[in-house]
Amino acid sequence: MGNYFLEKDIEVFYVQADSFPDGVLAAHQQLHRLIPYSDKRRYFGISSPDKTGTIIYKAAAEELTEQEAEKLGLKTFILKSGNYTSIVIKNYQKEITAIGKAFGILLSDPAIDPQGACVEWYLNDTDVQCMVRLIK
Repeated sequence: MGNYFLEKDIEVFYVQADSFPDGVLAAHQQLHRLIPYSDKRRYFGISSPDKTGTIIYKAAAEELTEQEAEKLGLKTFILKSGNYTSIVIKNYQKEITAIGKAFGILLSDPAIDPQGACVEWYLNDTDVQCMVRLIK
């Protein structure tokens, strides 16, 4: 576990999963059908509870051009700059439950932003950085 500083806000567009965790893969597949892969684009998973405690999951991609989300008919979300507590998982697909375990650890930090979200930043095909924004 370590800290990560996100220097600038990142505007993303997303496909919301029908359910969590069962709908996560389908949401990512739908997102990737809408946009071609680009190594210039960052990809994310964003989750947070709604008012009833149900986890809402968004498969997201960085917006590279103005109004890209609008042209695709997708909503946007801002990943806020600032300090994050973070865990990098290598070869996450070998043990997909490692993501949930990582967020369990990260969410135990008393300094997390109560208005923040759990962010999965897919660094490449094998590694993911799990992050939760801190209030500091």
